[in-house]
Order: sequence, then structure tokens, then C-alpha cells
Amino acid sequence: MSVNRENYMNSDHKRHLLIIDDEENMRHMLSVLCEGAGYLVNVAADGSEGLRMVEDNIYDFILCDLKMPKMNGMEFLEKAKNFIGTTTVIMMSAYGTIDMAIEAMKLGAYDFISKPFKTDEVLLALKKAEEREVLKRENLRLKNQILKIEGNYNFGNMVAKNKEMQNLFALATKVAQFNTTVLITGESGTGKELVARGIHYSGPRAKMPLVAVNCGGIPENLLESELFGHAKGSFTGADRNKKGLFEEANNGTIFLDEIGELPLALQVKLLRVLQENKIRPVGSNIEKEIDARVIAATAKNLEEEIHKGAFREDLFYRLNVMPIKLPPLRERMDDIPLLCQIFIEKFNKKLNCEIKGVAPAAMSFLMRHKWSGNIRELENVIERSMVMAEESVIIPGNLPQELGFIGQDSGDLSEMFSGYSLKEAKKSWEKRYIIKALKTTDGNRSKAATLLEISFPSLLNKIKEYDITVP
Repeated sequence: MSVNRENYMNSDHKRHLLIIDDEENMRHMLSVLCEGAGYLVNVAADGSEGLRMVEDNIYDFILCDLKMPKMNGMEFLEKAKNFIGTTTVIMMSAYGTIDMAIEAMKLGAYDFISKPFKTDEVLLALKKAEEREVLKRENLRLKNQILKIEGNYNFGNMVAKNKEMQNLFALATKVAQFNTTVLITGESGTGKELVARGIHYSGPRAKMPLVAVNCGGIPENLLESELFGHAKGSFTGADRNKKGLFEEANNGTIFLDEIGELPLALQVKLLRVLQENKIRPVGSNIEKEIDARVIAATAKNLEEEIHKGAFREDLFYRLNVMPIKLPPLRERMDDIPLLCQIFIEKFNKKLNCEIKGVAPAAMSFLMRHKWSGNIRELENVIERSMVMAEESVIIPGNLPQELGFIGQDSGDLSEMFSGYSLKEAKKSWEKRYIIKALKTTDGNRSKAATLLEISFPSLLNKIKEYDITVP
């Protein structure tokens, strides 16, 4: 049964398969096998006939022999590329070499099966190809979703589909229009600075300066000068007048990150700035009027800090005019697939990669992790996994050990090699798991490639590269 190209997109999408092989017995065997597995099958006796069929019909999968009369598999791949589009092509041959398999991959083939093969190898290859298609469709859906994210789905550089986050975005958008003080709370890595930047750039001060300062990252003896400036001669080394960060942020916004780390002595002075909108540089008797919107953030529980005597209650109420509390990632797990795709797009550019997405099995591990480091931890995990990835998707084996993929019997990766080279660590890890997969499959390289979720030619290359003896 063939499928007309014009009617295909309007019909119920079933799995259509084209088998191209010059051996009649092979065509018959594969047809019976694949029809029994639920595929709608067409056959062609050589590449020329196959080419005519793909010109008029659309197929989900093509099983194509390599060595055939009239037009071989390589010639078919070359001439059919404008017709087959996203169709998944799996090559077959009894004469195949690693170089030949790699060349087929360059021309667009997805996998390579060596003849003679067992029937389950064909079905496994097709199943793997179907999983790839499902993943491609999911990735396309996520990309389209990212492109269509508007209104409540994004705020500044943040995106979310989680209902609580959408409500937070709506609140932040409204708050941005007013000159009120905002206190952003949440665990480390939840995106507090991104919210602060979103508020600034969504409001009327967007064209004015946004000055960010980490209150815990500046030595206490320098912090007052950094915030409020100093007069010439006010202390050793003060050879000129210097503007403070509040003055730099005049008519704009100052973002006081980690406000819970601010020393008590400076808390008093900050309170006065919030009350009077005036600053006094260190060593100066002259006060300066200042108009800087204050957005503060902290990972600490400031109410607990008040009870400990580490934070002033009156300053807390001055800062907490409009509180925004960011939920941890473990409470918005439905955002993980979307965030993963965004990070993949980001690191594809940074690392010059072509990763398409996250395999379902790997996504399962990501969805089960507790994410104590929140979005920042997820971003780091995706970057590390992309460095480790050999295929176009992130698989469980690319994930860091702390996510739980590597079992207790696998040992510590750091014990498998000496030094700190990421390249050597990657090689050591890959060799170990290839050997494990080959032992599990009693040396069946095709099944081992399926277990490892890499292509058969890629496995052959690695066996040769790492000098692995197949059991």
C-alpha cells in the first residue's frame, strides 16, 4: 500500500515502511516480519525503483540494502535526499565496513545493520528509530512552545509553564510599573537576579542604569565606600572623590543581592537611605539627594535572622514592601523539559554542538532529582552532559554521577584515570560502559549499541579507538 504525498498529511498517520533490496527472499522475509509488527510495507528491487517510489509517496522508515544492481544504496541516498526529507533510513549490507557505514551516515542514513542479522535486530533498529522520531517531535513541540511563549509564560529572561511561576510573572510585571521597594526571596539558584532585572527592564526606569551589588562579596571595611562613595582624603588611599553605587544608580535601580549578609552597622545607614532618599559619602559632611529604586534579594530567612539579632526588624519592613518568593525547582518540575531545551539551545551556540534534546530515559532521571542547586544546578548539568554526549541527544550515560545513573558497582569516576583532563575522563567512562554493554549482550555489538543508545557505526569506531576486545 502506497501513500500519496498530497493526501498524506490529511490522513491518519500510520507507520509506512519501504524495503529496498535486490534479493527476493530478503524482501519477502522483511515484509512478513515488519507487517507482523504493524508496519504498512512497500518493496522495491533496487535503488532506481526505490527512488521512483519515494518521489510519489511518503514513508516513515526505509530499510535499504547497500549493494544492488542498477543503483546501489549509496547512490539512492544521494539522489533521494530531496524527496525523503525527515524519513529515517536504515542501511543493510553483508559487505559493510566502518568507513562505508560512516559515509552512509554522512549522506543521511540513521543506522547500519550488518547481514546476516537476526530478526529481532531489525525490529530493535526500527523501534530505536521510532523512539528517535518521538523525541524529534517532542523537541520540535518544545521549540515551538518556546517561540510562542508570551504574556504569562515569560518575564525578562525567565520562562515557565508552571502555574505558580506564571502568577509570579504577572505580579512582577505589575510591580515593575511602580517605584516601590521589592524583596525577592528564594533558595540559591532560583533566579532572583533574573527577576530583579526583569522588574527593572519592564518598568519606566528601563533606559536608566541597573547597578547590581553582592553584599556578601565585598569586604566589610570597603562596603560602605562602595555603596555610598567617599570624599578625597577620607582614608588612606582615597586620593579623589568617588561615586558610590547608589549614586551610579541614580534615576535607575540598585539591586542589593544577598542583603542578609549586610553588616548591622551598614543596615542602619541603608535604612536611613530608604527613609530619606539621601546618601552621605564616607568622610563627607554633605548629603546628596538620590533617586534609586531598591530591589533586594536573599536566600536567607530574614525573619529568623531578626530573631537571632543579625538583621534589623525596621529595615526588614522597609525592604519587604512588595515581597516576591521564588519556588525551588523541585516544586516546579513541570518546567524542567522546557528549561532543558532552552539551555540546550544556549550551549549549542557556546560549545558549537548540535544536540537536539534529552532522551526520555535521561529526562526521567532529571525529573527525579531533588535539585538542591535549583535552576543553576540544572543548567550546569545540561552543559556537562552536552560535553559528554556523542549522539544528537543527551542519554542517561551523559548525566553526572550524582543524578544516580551510575550504579554503586561502577565505582568513582575519579578512580578510573589520573589527572583532571575532561577528555581523558570521558574516554575512561566510555570504554568502561562499552565493555559492560558488550559483556551484557555476550558480544553482540548491535544489541550493545542499542543498550548504549548510540549508532552501530559509532560503536564500531569506539571499539577500534579504545582497542576493546569483543568477548
